[in-house]
Amino acid sequence: MNAKLEFRDVSRGRALQARLDRAMARANRDVTVMHVCGSHEQAIARYGLRARFPANLHVKMGPGCPVCVTDAPEIDACVALAERGLRILTYGDMVRVPGRAKSLEDARAAGARVEVIYAATQAAELAAATNEPVIFFATGFETTAVPTAAVLLRDPPLNLFVLSAHKWVPAAMEVVASSPDSRIEGYLAAGHAATITGCGIFEPFVEKHRRPVVVAGFEPLDILSGLVVLVEQILEGKAEVANAFPRCVTREGNRRALDALFRVFEMGDGEWRGIARVPLGDLRLRPEFAAHDATVRFAAELAAAPAVEPRADAAECRCGAIMTGQLQPTDCRHFGKGCRPDAPIGACMVSTEGACRIWYEHGSPS
Repeated sequence: MNAKLEFRDVSRGRALQARLDRAMARANRDVTVMHVCGSHEQAIARYGLRARFPANLHVKMGPGCPVCVTDAPEIDACVALAERGLRILTYGDMVRVPGRAKSLEDARAAGARVEVIYAATQAAELAAATNEPVIFFATGFETTAVPTAAVLLRDPPLNLFVLSAHKWVPAAMEVVASSPDSRIEGYLAAGHAATITGCGIFEPFVEKHRRPVVVAGFEPLDILSGLVVLVEQILEGKAEVANAFPRCVTREGNRRALDALFRVFEMGDGEWRGIARVPLGDLRLRPEFAAHDATVRFAAELAAAPAVEPRADAAECRCGAIMTGQLQPTDCRHFGKGCRPDAPIGACMVSTEGACRIWYEHGSPS
């Protein structure tokens, strides 16, 4: 059989399921692991995989939704610039994510110019077609940070400015593992991000925390294969980095993409929404790119923005606890009631990679 098609082989799926069942039966105890990717949660929910997991295997959702971890003040800053009449471009999910009081959609409804784009190159094209300032509210992990970096390395229009809310995936795992209350025994890492970083990026984490990390893809059998390897390591007392997505991921990753990323961005500490201050979790534009940095060019406008009063219900959002595996979406009293995709309180109900929206749309596991 073509190795590239193994992830859709039914007989292999049955063999993996039996292997996982046997491992957890021998364990005779609960095992708790975490995936750090909204795309993994999408696949798990869409294909009903949790119904097939052994009862003593608990797969938690981690802070792997970049929209969900974008901090409310970052959105407030973008809203403030939009309300000053500046033209804002961003990806679709970000438009509806509430800041402390408003979303970009609220600003647009009041007359602000907020446009959805689908690629960083569109931002450059739209800026080149006008003389006015154009602000690209750039969000996402390294998978979208690399395209942003590529645009800024290609002689971008002088009127293009980037407001960066890009984040760095490995920092998310560090936050969870460093918590004294964490019960996570192993991590399933995102395959698409690892195509850029390589799986070797997780080796220092594994050495430090003595918890295995397995990189997995997004087909049902990719996830099942990753979980089998992860569980077997845990039960054997091992802590290693394993690549369960070799058709796309290497140890070294995409060096050209990483070089571009770090020519444009540097890592800095930042607040991740509802979670904590994350050391080296934010990707900020380097000083060499200050001419395209919206926080530099529009510093006066941001400083003059009025203070934001948080929504009354914002403090009741449990997204932070959900993204760190402490709660499930259904543990929040607003889930599916006061908080729905058409009327979100928190970011996890907005993004298609948010745990709350995924559970709302696909049904929560029994």
